[in-house]
This record gives sequence, structure tokens and C-alpha cells, in this order.
Amino acid sequence: MPVEFLKSAPGLPPQSGGDTSDIVQVMLARMKEGGEDAVREYTTKLDGWEGDIVVSPDQVEEASRGVPDALKAEIKYAHDNIRRFADAQRLSAQDFEIELRPGLIAGQRQIPLSAAGAYVPGGRYAHIASALMTITTARAAGVPNITACSPPRPGRGVHAAILYAMSLAGADRILALGGVQGVAAMAQGLFGCAPADILVGPGNQFVAEAKRQLFGPVGIDMFAGPTDSMVLADATADPFTVAWDLIGQAEHGYNSPVWLATDSRALADAVLAHIPGCIAELPEPNRSSAQAAWDSLGEVMLCSDREEVAQIADKYAPEHLHVQAADLEWWRLRLNAYGSLFLGENTTVAFGDKASGPNHVLPTSGAARYTGGLSVHKFLRTVTWQRVSEEALPDLARSTAAISRAEGMEGHARTADIRLDKLQPALKLAASEA
Repeated sequence: MPVEFLKSAPGLPPQSGGDTSDIVQVMLARMKEGGEDAVREYTTKLDGWEGDIVVSPDQVEEASRGVPDALKAEIKYAHDNIRRFADAQRLSAQDFEIELRPGLIAGQRQIPLSAAGAYVPGGRYAHIASALMTITTARAAGVPNITACSPPRPGRGVHAAILYAMSLAGADRILALGGVQGVAAMAQGLFGCAPADILVGPGNQFVAEAKRQLFGPVGIDMFAGPTDSMVLADATADPFTVAWDLIGQAEHGYNSPVWLATDSRALADAVLAHIPGCIAELPEPNRSSAQAAWDSLGEVMLCSDREEVAQIADKYAPEHLHVQAADLEWWRLRLNAYGSLFLGENTTVAFGDKASGPNHVLPTSGAARYTGGLSVHKFLRTVTWQRVSEEALPDLARSTAAISRAEGMEGHARTADIRLDKLQPALKLAASEA
């Protein structure tokens, strides 16, 4: 049967991205020309910050003393999980060499980028976990120069717990900068930091647009949109838990979609009944954000069986995909398109967002169909090399010349021919001696 929408999403009102693009373009141009002075102007105007841009080690230490020991312990727990997972990822990226044919040897090397810039949001929410996810992963990859930035709050500077997390994760330089100006400063190498080879980390639409416009000369992790989350559930799932897992992600903002796909009408009806109460329990502004996201973008889909549920998940390719159903191994092997997969009722997306280990910087807006999230591999360049001996040269040169001429590329063919010609006397001598 066709999928039945027990709750459909009317969607957000039409919005133009032109204003954001134009604003960011002007800002980046001004800061490219004006450098540090232009950056200071923007941070004064937009963040109300007139203090130091570069956060000194003494300032980090002073801020860290204000972080409760209990919170420090939890941040250390999360950092340890994230570091251990990133270290294991690094071990999976190996140098190798292979003799493809006698005398034809090729290989690859994994070379860390020279410098990374990590953006850590700190506006409405203090994204402590984002500091751990981005900086720790770059450090595990072996990046030698890591700059991190986060928006300063008027009269207070960067959130103390974010500073503590940045330092713990291994940032070499910390900038009290947010928004487009923070991204630009890291890309240009202002305030004493190394110009970033790659810019990573989540942010609002202005940060995302700045990364998009800078992409090319500078690498980026991805062009990310609003976070999204999908729950797949069957009759064995607890509807109250499912409802909270949906609303817990909807609090990100009015533009954060949450979806439920199930083959149980009873489960779907029960979840829908719980949703209003879950939203009502949230404090403001979380409550209004979750309500707006649920009203405009929340969906509940009733499918005929688990295969149809899986097909819906692959079609949506959500950033976060949470399975609360029987036979988890079937789901793990069947599902193909997601940023990160959360298996079972004991696992929640919030664990991945904050502390469990795998990275929370993930593809959004269906991009999980073709890419994964932030990982150690994003901070590595996989380069290849090759070496050819006289033994391998004749066959390789002949093949290269033939293919080149078939393509109409005579210059390529000649570069193969001359090497074969140089080798011919030695081949003839070897043949005569034999």
C-alpha cells in the first residue's frame, strides 16, 4: 500500500537565500581587503565585543577555573570517547604499496593537512560538544596547527566551558570571534593563526554561506543546512520514548525537520498523542522552537512493512537515523543512507550529539545519500605515488601510447615512446646475449 501520512509537513514559508548570500559576499570582501581591522569592526558591531580577539592561555585557565569540576569530568569523559574513536579511524587510513606487475610499483600516503580552522557555535546554545568533535578529530589526524573560534558574549567573552573544551581537545590558538568574521579570520590566517587548509564545524546560515563562498582555495567539511532526524519504529517501541526523541531534536530550531516512519498504526497514534505534552515540558525558547519545527516540518508516516520503512529512510537520507525496532542487525545491514545510525531504545541521538564518540558533524538535507560526516579522513590528503622499472616499462609504454593515440593525444603518446626508445638498445642487447 502507499505510505500514509498521519501527520504531513506543510513546510516553511518561502524564503530567499539571496540576502544571506549578498551580505556574506560583502563581508568577506571587506575583510579580505581590510584584514584584522575589518574583523574587529564586525565583531564590535555584531557581537558587542571590544576585548581581546586572541584568547591567551592565562585567560583560558582563568575561565576554566569557573567551570564546575563535575562538568569538567563529564567533558573529559566525552573527550576520551571522541578521541578514542578518532584514533581508531586514523588507524584505518593506512599507507601502502603494491607491485601491480613485476617492476610496476604504486602506493598511497596519508598526509595530514597543515592547518585547520574549527568553528564552535556559542550563540543561543553553548556548543561544548562541537569543540570536542572538531578539534579532537583534527588532532587525531595529525594536523599540526589548529585554530578554533567561538562567538564572544558582551562583557564575558567566549563561554567558559567552550574554552575549557577547546583547550582540552588541543586547540593551538583560540579566537573570540563568531559568525562570518570568525570564518574569514581563520581562512585568511589573521591574528597570528596559520591560514586554514580546511574549515570545519556547524554554524548558522551565515557561517554556512561563508564556508560555501570560501570553498575552493579553502576546503570545508560540508555545506550544512538545518539539522534533521528520523526515527524508525515498530510495535515493540515505547511511544513516549519515541515522542521525546523526536521533540528532543526539534528543539534545535524552527527549521529542523523530525520524521517518524513506522509499520504500527497504534504506535504512531500513541506518539502523536504524547507530542503536545513533551513540547509543553520544555523551557523557552526551546519550547517555541520545537513547536514551530513540529508544526511546519514534523511528519509521521505509516508504512506496510519494515522494508517499506527502510525504503523511506533511504529516500530521506537523514542526518540522524534512530531505529527502535526488533531485529536490530537486520536494520544495521539493510539501511544505506544516513549521517549516523543509532540502534535500539538504549541509544539516543543526543548521545551522539554530545559524548558517545562518533562525530556529530554530519550531512543534512539528504546529503547523506552521497557523503558521510566529519571524520579523521577529512583532515588527511590521500596521495598516490608510482615507480616503474625497466622490466615493466615496455608493456606499460606500449599500452599508454596506444590509448593516448586513440584519444588523439599525441604528446602523451610521445612521452611513452621516448622511454621505450631509450630502452630498446638494452632490450636488443639482452636478447642477443640470450
